[in-house]
Amino acid sequence: MKTPFKAENFRRSTRLVVMTLVGLFALKGLDPLVGEDRPNIVWIVVDDMSANFSCYGEATIETPHVDHLASQGVRFTRAYATSPVCSTFRSAMITGMYQTSIGVHHHRSGRGEHRIQLPNGVRPVPEYFQEAGYWTCIGSGLPGFDHKGNPTDRESLGKTDYNFDWSPEMYDSHDWAERADGQPFFMQVQLNGGKIRGESEAKYAATQKRMVAEFGAATDPESVELPPYYPRDPVMLRDWSTYLDSVKITDRHVGRVMDRLKQEGLLENTLVIFFTDHGISHARGKQFIYDEGAHIPLVIRGPGVAKGETRTDLVEHIDVAALSLAAAGIEIPERMEGRNILAKDYNEKSAVFAARDRCGEAADRIRSVRTDRYLYIKNFYPERPFLMPSEYKDNKLILQRLRELRAQGKVSALTEELLFAPTRPPEELYLYKEDRWQIHNLASDPIHAVALSQHRTRLDRWIEETGDGGPESIEVYIMETEDQMQSTRNVESRERYRKNSELYLKWMREGK
Repeated sequence: MKTPFKAENFRRSTRLVVMTLVGLFALKGLDPLVGEDRPNIVWIVVDDMSANFSCYGEATIETPHVDHLASQGVRFTRAYATSPVCSTFRSAMITGMYQTSIGVHHHRSGRGEHRIQLPNGVRPVPEYFQEAGYWTCIGSGLPGFDHKGNPTDRESLGKTDYNFDWSPEMYDSHDWAERADGQPFFMQVQLNGGKIRGESEAKYAATQKRMVAEFGAATDPESVELPPYYPRDPVMLRDWSTYLDSVKITDRHVGRVMDRLKQEGLLENTLVIFFTDHGISHARGKQFIYDEGAHIPLVIRGPGVAKGETRTDLVEHIDVAALSLAAAGIEIPERMEGRNILAKDYNEKSAVFAARDRCGEAADRIRSVRTDRYLYIKNFYPERPFLMPSEYKDNKLILQRLRELRAQGKVSALTEELLFAPTRPPEELYLYKEDRWQIHNLASDPIHAVALSQHRTRLDRWIEETGDGGPESIEVYIMETEDQMQSTRNVESRERYRKNSELYLKWMREGK
């Protein structure tokens, strides 16, 4: 972690930066926000969590703190991740760019021998805030507590997970408490979210024990609603109920951060933006572009934001970067693809886009476009199965149980079709608002032939206009996977990964 500046030296630096910015704004005829007029910006970013909050219709549990945040601001009902996996989502988030536009679309890439540099004109958002005199920080939002909400005496920076080369200097600290007097701050509160529940029986038991201690009881597995393609098996039910427990733990952490802002007299001059980095980690959730994986909650509260408003227009998570800069009076970079969705002259988007690429060793390429009615998905490797070999996913208890149930002949025809089919359709088309879990593929229905053609063309145009980087070469794939294996200490895990990667290389060479 970077050693914080001494307050006296930093005040002098900040005054110099602000004076320079004022002069630049004056030359451009703009009215800068300076001093106390500049709002603090707080992002609350949650791992592996869908919109399972009461204010979004979740009925099994109550989430009073996120609900209250929504009542004091604006709640977006159709916010989508441009990528449904951590590192690519966060690389896009911190730059305000589609991950496919800047070459960071393969999960956990650019960290070994293969390095990735951002294109000219693209920079991480914290750098812009620093230059504007903001204190930049990333942590749990609660001194003395970690990203899981547990007490700790070890303070550290929060999750970054960027796929490009970046400087740790763009973060001043893990918390805003160290800033100079009156200095505005840009804070990322990074929370463990759905990862709290873990992926094993031992982790489930630990979370249940915590729920009893903190809330008096854990969520009853029989009370949960599962998507129709997951069997109501005890393992599946307990996993989902424990996931909902992680939602409650996250909700309480959010409430404590908001209480802290209020107690410190900062709340009314702070723009708070709450969102998750993709949906629930499950077979058809995380890593995939259906609503289970890509639909996210987005709630914004703060100066100039209407209270108790609900917006149903389509937005993308990269828009958070643009609106945050605008709120601080910082000019949005010309090349940034995210848009200021809070601007008075903002025109609603007619479509939003998403992409899934290599996740771990699982090489893939999927693209999608959503419009008001339709979700169109293009599978570039339709000859590969949906549940492709994946050391990360196959290690989860829920995936192991799904495979066990299938081997025993205990899964439904729908589960067999959506999860275990040996191939995938080249194209998928859903009326996603009517088909909540996207189970009725209309791509071959002549009634929707015109819509299919229109969405195919629209996606192709987006791919071309944004400079989609596409698949990795075999040489880069080998470098990336070898780097991952070298960093994996568990021998059994490493060998499963190696075996899978050899299969993907075989498929690549066969053109499958």
